[in-house]
Amino acid sequence: MAKAPVLIEFFYDIISPYSYLAFEVLQRYKNVWKIDLKLKPMLLGGVMKSSGNSPPAVVPNKGIYMARDLKRLQAYFQIPLIIPNNLMDLIMRKGSINAQRFLTAIDIQKPEYLESISRALWLRLYKDHTDITEVQSFREAGQTIGIDPETLEKCLKMINDAHTKQRLQQYTDDALKYGAFGAPMIVAHIKGKPQVFFGSDRFELLAYVLDEPWLGPVPQFTSKL
Repeated sequence: MAKAPVLIEFFYDIISPYSYLAFEVLQRYKNVWKIDLKLKPMLLGGVMKSSGNSPPAVVPNKGIYMARDLKRLQAYFQIPLIIPNNLMDLIMRKGSINAQRFLTAIDIQKPEYLESISRALWLRLYKDHTDITEVQSFREAGQTIGIDPETLEKCLKMINDAHTKQRLQQYTDDALKYGAFGAPMIVAHIKGKPQVFFGSDRFELLAYVLDEPWLGPVPQFTSKL
């Protein structure tokens, strides 16, 4: 009997660089592992507040380490990820709530676009260092990935809808129920039980519990070595 795909819920926030790393690895492994990947945009600020956590960069030594760590990781994961100079201002003053609501609206209307629009926003923030907080930025990102104008405008109008806010709150609450304290959170449902993993550095362990091979962060290359 063929093994059924394992449901993996991926809770993430665009503001989180480690979410970007983990997101791309999971996308690369969709055709390597037998998994059913469900993307769930959550609000990192809400998770941090509810769990009593603080952003790493608020603690000076953590901030210094994170900047150095991400320089290594962007090369290892082969992902364009350079921290913008205004990241702390963005986190503390503007936040990611509008971006997360936009992603949630896409999830409601056209979930098949959620992967590509999430990537487009990450590239705007961590590669191009352009805005990810304003409606025009979301419109440009949507146009980049080819969302039809009618759907795109509908999703933009839904940013402040009650349905959108409720969905985002539900995903955030779901993450908190699994014990979230930051982003990303990866939840693999194995034999009826959730296995929870935090961050972008637990893929070897995730592969172990899935009984699948870990071929490195870029499997289409490392698998040939």
